[in-house]
Amino acid sequence: MTLYDRLMEVKDDTYREFQIKLVPNIPPETILGVRTPEMRKIAKEVSESPERDAFLRDVPHRYYEENLIHFFVVSMIKDFDACVEAVESFLPYVDCWPVSDQATPKAFAKNRQKVLPYIKKWIASEHVYTARFGIRMLMNEFLGDDFKEEYLELVADKRGKDYYLKMMVAWYFATALAKRYDETVPYFEKRRLDEWVHKKAIQKAIESYRVSDEHKDYLRSLRS
Repeated sequence: MTLYDRLMEVKDDTYREFQIKLVPNIPPETILGVRTPEMRKIAKEVSESPERDAFLRDVPHRYYEENLIHFFVVSMIKDFDACVEAVESFLPYVDCWPVSDQATPKAFAKNRQKVLPYIKKWIASEHVYTARFGIRMLMNEFLGDDFKEEYLELVADKRGKDYYLKMMVAWYFATALAKRYDETVPYFEKRRLDEWVHKKAIQKAIESYRVSDEHKDYLRSLRS
């Protein structure tokens, strides 16, 4: 049975219509309508099969779900060097935000300092979804014990007109407000961000249960 046959077995036409609206920037005919838990099951099957490497080399894929499964499979690669090589090979083919956002390689969390130079390179990329992926990895891995204030600057300096890039910058800063409020709030006080990003990040922070009511009140005063 081919991967396409396997996907067709579990596709959901109602879910497909939802996905088409959720990811409007890719052709609707490339979306089959497979739910994430089913894709993760299939990704595990692919990861454990002899055809894994052939599948990872077979890019570009035709279907949205194949791209998601590709990144899920890559995320399961335990060896750091092999994982980062597979990520770099695939990023140019990422064409929408769910593919960029749903995969989190386990090898990165165990090798933060080794992945940091790659993250910086990805953020600097002109390819929207490579940059988005880099910012998300910085958000996931470097707002905790390994945080440095220079990382805020790295994201603040990332400018672009693309909606999905600006939304990722806003998401990063909203999360930074929740986890690193004292270091992050000056970026809003000094209006260091693009106006749209500034307002969107504050909106997301105000909606977050991780931000205190006191901080939310102050952020409201910085919105306009």
